[in-house]
Amino acid sequence: MHLDLTDRVVVVTGAARGIGATIAARFHAEGCRVVALDLAFDEPAAADAPAAGDEAAAGAALPVDRVRCNVADPESVRAAVDEVVARHGTIDVLVNNAGINVEGVVADLQWDDWRRCMDVNLGGTFLMSQAVAPVMQAAGRGRIINAASFAAIVPSVGSAAYAASKSAVVAFTRVLASELGPWDITVNAYAPGMVPTAMNGFATMPAEAQDRLLDTLSLRRWETADDVADLLVFVASDAAGYVTGTLLDVSGGKLATQIPARAHGR
Repeated sequence: MHLDLTDRVVVVTGAARGIGATIAARFHAEGCRVVALDLAFDEPAAADAPAAGDEAAAGAALPVDRVRCNVADPESVRAAVDEVVARHGTIDVLVNNAGINVEGVVADLQWDDWRRCMDVNLGGTFLMSQAVAPVMQAAGRGRIINAASFAAIVPSVGSAAYAASKSAVVAFTRVLASELGPWDITVNAYAPGMVPTAMNGFATMPAEAQDRLLDTLSLRRWETADDVADLLVFVASDAAGYVTGTLLDVSGGKLATQIPARAHGR
């Protein structure tokens, strides 16, 4: 199957580093006109520094347009979307990748931390989708792809704010999919599992701790940002034109069975 995305205008939020940078670079490699949005781009050092997907790709430049955007700020979102349209004329694909993690058991969570998590993870997805939708409606087609998390499927102790925000993203995705369906715009969410990043430190944990996490996966290896990007390229393509309003699990079969490690002889 040939997935031709040549010349599609793709906007990726939270794309200065990490998974977002890999997603942006992958769409660029597919021949898309990519615009990377990130709050970090107002800092010259961050904007000029190499951006990477996973740690192994450190040093790879991000070969795409860059626009500063705070996805939790309505004015910043509107200005960023207007800038993209001014540069490229339209927006074909929106990837709402921007997100933060807030940890802490409910008894200890501060309201400001809870609110910040909701503002970025859920509010940012809402504001970006709301701003981009009229552009796609005018074109009569489009793709909106929202970052959820495996935490929206099975949350962890101490992840109330993060899991709640990502679960809300899934519900928002389903509603928006139906609201935009008349314009042939699909809206989907995706749930990565365990991608080692500087934020979660999976790959630098003691071996025993890594084993405990890997033992929850049917495919017993760490997920890479490329695994996520592979899915998003498909969802953005014409081949996925009848896929909408769903949560796509790209977690390597995390907890698909109670003890998947048994199949690996552990």
